[in-house]
Amino acid sequence: MTYRELLLGYLREDLGDGDITSEALLDGETVVGQILCKEDCVLAGIRESEFLFADQGLNVDVHAKDGEPITNGTVVLTVRGDAGSIFKVERLTLNILMRMSGIATLVRDLSERVREVNPDVRIAATRKTTPGFRVFEKRAVTLGGGDPHRMALDDAVIIKDNHIKAVGSVTEALKRAKKVSFSKKIEVEAQTLDEAVEATEGGADIVMLDNMTPEQVQRAASASRAVNPKITIEVSGGITPDNAIDYAPYADVISLGWITHSIRSVDFSLNVA
Repeated sequence: MTYRELLLGYLREDLGDGDITSEALLDGETVVGQILCKEDCVLAGIRESEFLFADQGLNVDVHAKDGEPITNGTVVLTVRGDAGSIFKVERLTLNILMRMSGIATLVRDLSERVREVNPDVRIAATRKTTPGFRVFEKRAVTLGGGDPHRMALDDAVIIKDNHIKAVGSVTEALKRAKKVSFSKKIEVEAQTLDEAVEATEGGADIVMLDNMTPEQVQRAASASRAVNPKITIEVSGGITPDNAIDYAPYADVISLGWITHSIRSVDFSLNVA
């Protein structure tokens, strides 16, 4: 589905058969509404909010940019026009702003903390996203300074532990994976040092060290780089904002499902006059 189709689909879901409260109370009244951020954050979702209000024929003024740090009390958007149309979109826009800004804020904070240890490490998302909302969650990760990782299964070859069990070995999995287009990177999930080295020797572009302690990651990364100094080392599995910094010295990429499935939403409200 396109970006526009997704957003309008969310609106249809929220409307049901119509806003019966506004239909009962309103008779063409016009108002001015302002969306207020109620805590410090990295703003994300303003583009989506502007689209939704404008699609209803409302006049919109945007006062802050996506990806911009903002403070408690900032008015990020002003909308003018038919009250019923504003109320129709209100909850959806706030939900989008709250969730996307929560993701962007966490990613920005985490990226800054791990880069104090390793300036080259990158925070990345996973596919542990909300069905139907992935494109926006991944955009929020990018706005926070992180890497969205693959959007869908056709973006890259990632050989996981169950693939390896199914075909018998890392080496055999890599042999079969190389039949895929040369333009697609091949990543192998390794759960032991031996698997990491086998993947590197087999020509993997990226080795994902999964569910390892920082000490295990250090040893596996060192052994893999001894085989191929240019190998990309990703760490994942059991990593949270609290322990990510422990992995930063040894990794090129730290991927966390946490940043899309366990974030705290930022508080926004819409007030009209």
